[in-house]
Amino acid sequence: MKYYITSLFLIIIFIPALFSQTIHVPQDYQTIQTAIDAAIENDTILVDYGSYYENINFKGKNIVVCSNYAISGNQDDISSTIINGSMPQHEDTASCVLIVSGEDSTAVLQGFTITGGTGTKWEDEHGPGNYYTEGGGILIQQSSPTIKNNIITANEAINEEGSILSAGGGGIRCGDGNPHIINNVISYNQGLYGGGIVMNYSDATIKNNIIFGNSGGDDYGGGGLWFLQNGESPIIVENNTIAYNHSKKGGGGLRLWSSDVQMTNNIVWGNTATFSSQIQGSGDLTYCCVEGGFDGDGNIDTDPGFSETSFILTDTSPCIDAGNPDAFYNDPEDPLNPGFALYPANGELINDMGAYGGPGCIELSQIITSRNEEIQRIEDDYIRVFPNPAHNYIILSSNSQTDNYTETELINIRGELIMTFRTQHFNDLKIDITNLENGIYFLKCKNTKKCITKRIIKI
Repeated sequence: MKYYITSLFLIIIFIPALFSQTIHVPQDYQTIQTAIDAAIENDTILVDYGSYYENINFKGKNIVVCSNYAISGNQDDISSTIINGSMPQHEDTASCVLIVSGEDSTAVLQGFTITGGTGTKWEDEHGPGNYYTEGGGILIQQSSPTIKNNIITANEAINEEGSILSAGGGGIRCGDGNPHIINNVISYNQGLYGGGIVMNYSDATIKNNIIFGNSGGDDYGGGGLWFLQNGESPIIVENNTIAYNHSKKGGGGLRLWSSDVQMTNNIVWGNTATFSSQIQGSGDLTYCCVEGGFDGDGNIDTDPGFSETSFILTDTSPCIDAGNPDAFYNDPEDPLNPGFALYPANGELINDMGAYGGPGCIELSQIITSRNEEIQRIEDDYIRVFPNPAHNYIILSSNSQTDNYTETELINIRGELIMTFRTQHFNDLKIDITNLENGIYFLKCKNTKKCITKRIIKI
């Protein structure tokens, strides 16, 4: 009888694995959401390249939702598989992705460009009756998913209309959860606090991400990241590059509110704010490169030496082999060159600070990462791009009578120059985009003093 019970137990344990399946989109189901609705625990939803105008909800299912990147490892599969949340069925539920029903770490979102989300009206779990617009790109609540290998860009949480008190987490917002956020590019998102990421009473593991060009902080600060309290464990922030974010108040890079945060091997550089440009608040920082300095073992204050077109470190960077020397943090070893790090890490095996160091480093998607240009967000009535999204053409219009934008560049999401236009006091400049592939592009309007970037979507 004991043998029978044990055998029956093993059969029950293996039933989910035996019946899990791969569901293909759009081959089996036209939309990602209908595939999720049909999925059961442990299924994989494999999404072919294309633009999907959806606002998806995992609905409590521990499933893998991924692009072909999960199979190919090709970065192009990330930039060409787009979840665009700009056409929500309900204006109060406009996050691109919702993971809000107790999902665990086996709920995985991998290999997408997440864009166009404007957040979801959400009641503050620690302040009943108070509503916020949360999670432009991804909203997580009481869940612990794995978010990896994505480009999370050009989302926003800025709506304060009606009963909304504020808005935050332009890229990602998590409340009372414990997500793993790994190997993502989180860029050009906006929030009235936490333009890039908000963690509210949450644990988290945040590793090997590039977090740059995010902005906002109008209400509570935090251009790149915003942390309030944490759960039972500290928030682990390891080997990230947090650069060129902006807050209209404090904490251009990070705003830390009474939270237990353990940060090691990060680069925090080039962020701007009215005050506390890099980090506002206190945290446990070690072996980090922080502009202006920060107390802690192994911290340095030296230009990290990014390459001109990406955040990969140049050969002379002071951040190479400057991270925590414990072998636990070592860079991957190049099998063809024992004792030396595998690209994109550099130098020997000791940890390199930033996203391109540590055991989890891989080469990330590159999108407009030049450190030599001031990236500014401005109101739509100053420089307008319309229609947007667009199919055949866009019109670029400026109300400025004084700024002389002598050159405008059109760049794709991989940072490749597509077109250049010579302009002067442009007004209603019509640009033909008929022959462009569908996806996200950036217009960079430049003069001798500044560079203004506008995001467009080709459909």
